[in-house]
Amino acid sequence: MALVLVDAGGTNIGSVRYALQRLGVDAELSADAAAIRAADKVILPGVGAAGPGMARLRGLGLVEVVRSLTQPVLGVCLGMQLLCAHSEEGDTDCLGVIPAVVRRFAEVPGLRVPQMGWNRLQAVREHVLLAGLGADDRAYFVHGYAVPVGGYTLATADYGGPFSAVVARGNFHGMQFHPERSAGVGARLLKNFLEL
Repeated sequence: MALVLVDAGGTNIGSVRYALQRLGVDAELSADAAAIRAADKVILPGVGAAGPGMARLRGLGLVEVVRSLTQPVLGVCLGMQLLCAHSEEGDTDCLGVIPAVVRRFAEVPGLRVPQMGWNRLQAVREHVLLAGLGADDRAYFVHGYAVPVGGYTLATADYGGPFSAVVARGNFHGMQFHPERSAGVGARLLKNFLEL
């Protein structure tokens, strides 16, 4: 299986590659459009802000490349948010393959923004990406912006209200949390993506 990690400048690329190696897959890190198009599966990692993330994709000439992919694609953390239509973070137009606007967490007494820590995943519909997910399984999140719940939502988490933790629309999938830092739960969900 040819798996490409899009070299979009995310600081989590090394840890995502290592998590994939533990699952027996060596991912190629590439910003080359031909290599990305030819891959069996593509992962768009990301840590940071929406504006610089989209600026890097534009600078590399990868916006239309990613939008046009037909193989399974997984956005991780910021990568998931970049799959959406727009982000309030920096008033940024994103890739538009998930019909959602990414919004900053509301200020709620007792909850710090960004959210940093473990949060329970709650499946809202069946999908092969969630195979083996238990009712009390938790994942590790670090984010100040979130995708609202919609028809694309596979699983939610709650931080002052529910938000999308896992999404899917067509061949595009996203995980708001860091599967590479989410122990056995993250490894299981990454493995599910690899088996799509």
